[in-house]
Amino acid sequence: MAKKIVKVMNTAFRDGFQSVYGARVFTQDFLPAVEACREAGITHFEAGGGARFQSLYLYSNEDAFDMMDAFREAAGPEANLQTLARGINVVGLESQSSDIIELHAKLFKKHGMTTIRNFDALNDVNNLVYSGQCIVDAGLNHEVVVTLMELPPGCEGAHTPEFYMGTLREILDAEIPYHSVCFKDASGTAVPSKVYETIRQARQMLPEGTHIRFHTHETAGVSVSAYRAALDAGADGIDLSMAPVSGGTCQPDIVIMWHALRGTDYALDCDVEKVREAELVFRDCMKDYYTPPEALAVEPMIPWAPMPGGALTANTQMMRDNNVLDKYSEVIAAMEEVVRRGGFGTSVTPVSQFYFQQAFNNVVFGPWEQIAQGYGLMVLGYYGKTPVEPDEEIVRIAAEKLGREPTTESPLKLNDADPDKGIDAARKALEEAGLPISDENIFIAATCKEKGIAFLKGEAKTNVRKIEKEAPKPAGGDAYTVTVDGQRYSVILEGDKATVNGARYNVAVEEGVAEGAAQGAAATTGGGQAVDTAQAEAVAARMPGIVIRIYVEAGDAVSEGDKLLVLEAMKMEVDVVAPRDCTVASVAVNTGDQVEAGQTLVQIT
Repeated sequence: MAKKIVKVMNTAFRDGFQSVYGARVFTQDFLPAVEACREAGITHFEAGGGARFQSLYLYSNEDAFDMMDAFREAAGPEANLQTLARGINVVGLESQSSDIIELHAKLFKKHGMTTIRNFDALNDVNNLVYSGQCIVDAGLNHEVVVTLMELPPGCEGAHTPEFYMGTLREILDAEIPYHSVCFKDASGTAVPSKVYETIRQARQMLPEGTHIRFHTHETAGVSVSAYRAALDAGADGIDLSMAPVSGGTCQPDIVIMWHALRGTDYALDCDVEKVREAELVFRDCMKDYYTPPEALAVEPMIPWAPMPGGALTANTQMMRDNNVLDKYSEVIAAMEEVVRRGGFGTSVTPVSQFYFQQAFNNVVFGPWEQIAQGYGLMVLGYYGKTPVEPDEEIVRIAAEKLGREPTTESPLKLNDADPDKGIDAARKALEEAGLPISDENIFIAATCKEKGIAFLKGEAKTNVRKIEKEAPKPAGGDAYTVTVDGQRYSVILEGDKATVNGARYNVAVEEGVAEGAAQGAAATTGGGQAVDTAQAEAVAARMPGIVIRIYVEAGDAVSEGDKLLVLEAMKMEVDVVAPRDCTVASVAVNTGDQVEAGQTLVQIT
């Protein structure tokens, strides 16, 4: 009897990068491995989208469209290159207007993609109707998704086979055009028995011949068992990765799954010996990249706090950047309550990020003292309908903290009416920055906002973590270990570049202290009024972050609650406000500064 051939998508170059390196990888470093996979006969690759879109602008200082073009060249003209999209969010963390959703599909087709896997983290099918139609209209294959996870023990009301079949029935009834169906478990927590029953029922519901694919992660330690359950239930394809970005927070390795299926009625559609050769090339490509230890481990806490593999290391890398990694265990523990009370949106981007941000806030600021904007808007209904109603108290707190009322309005309708979203708003931002207008630049500005503009202006900072090696003093440069408030930094100065703990920055170093420099931003704005600082009170940062906007200068009179400046940390914007009616004595920081918790930002009198 002939074995059933299992269709494999190689996820190493998208989900692998996101799950292990927080998506921070330079394009030229991995292209030889793509070419080796092509030689091994692999024809289906996950080639971008998701966090691998924004991360190129935020961390790698590269253009994602250039990356897609290079991937197509390396993979060959016949390869099925697949990207990941988040329904009406497309590849951003916030939802978009209709014209940007349409532009997303057209641009990804233009830059060589074949298939877009399209999901909504809330399983709100209304968010898939228009986005799916745009994908098909652009000439791409549409892989429509039902998102899976296991609820923390004791929770019920969603994420059962019956719930998933209800979502699938809504997709069919909405007549969303699709070429394949994927059941996506980003946290790797769906138990194998539930995976089996879900796909068994889906096989009965879907038209004969429909391609069904299952996606999971090894984070909870059950990925191989879940894949076998999916295959036994009738799945046609599964997602697998390659070392050094397999297992742990990512998908199991192609070789490991091949081994697990030995002696069964299944065979993978690739030559495992050639895959082993490709893995040697890939290991060499990635040998200089820092692999965080949490990316290699199965996490026993994940069933209680379903943090996706693709978000786990992205968050721990940001915590490293902000010197708060010591709080990771507390934040993961705090996630359970956030999930329980948030309406059971699937823990996949962007909802997984909302869960983590809110858990982080609950640890840093106190339980529910500060509502992360994404989490708050989710429970208030601005991203669509959650699988179950969120906790009434949390809805009330979110409405009070964010100054927004709950809504049942269509998110797409709200976005189309928002003057700050869409092609016109992005074009205006480009014009104000003196940047050329193109479809690509419009999309970058719309999805990456200020950081996209900074990239296009040549002002982006590179923050890709590679292994620090002992090396002789750089020619023309100096190497230092700098300790600030007990925190040690490795600093290498080379001309107009500085490498700080592996991250590269543009710098300008001058002899002496420039006049007024010690006064920070207030001294450089030109409109400040001298204020006696002898009796000044410090307004300090309550968490580490980067200063992205400053609203005041010395001499300004402000009222209690007025914004002084905005910090960005953990992909959140955190307002720093006046604690009382006061006058600004000085501003101690500049836009772009990285600040630590407890550091003085503004002095007031």
